[in-house]
Amino acid sequence: QVQLVESGGGLVQAGGSLRLSCAASGSIFSINAMGWYRQAPGKQRELVAAIASGGSTNYADSVKGRFTISRDNAKNTVYLQMNSLKPEDTAVYYCYADSYDLGRVGWGQGTQVTVSS
Repeated sequence: QVQLVESGGGLVQAGGSLRLSCAASGSIFSINAMGWYRQAPGKQRELVAAIASGGSTNYADSVKGRFTISRDNAKNTVYLQMNSLKPEDTAVYYCYADSYDLGRVGWGQGTQVTVSS
């Protein structure tokens, strides 16, 4: 099992920036891809960004050019830099981890991001 602890959420004005962090512990040797989902009130959870162990990335169309995902393998941490935030980015953001052979092996507890207009 993998344990994921998120930090960095908060309240920011539209146009501002936040950086989310997600630190992994446990069976970290098995981790391949990591990423972030978000869920706004009354909406389905959606994939925001993902990064594979080799560094390739994938983004939702709604955040391309504004968000950047990165990972520090030495620290077992993945980051989500969010710039030019919009009120529609308001959601609870969840980190996840996938292993090479078992699929989804961990979820973070979620961190609230609120963007005021």
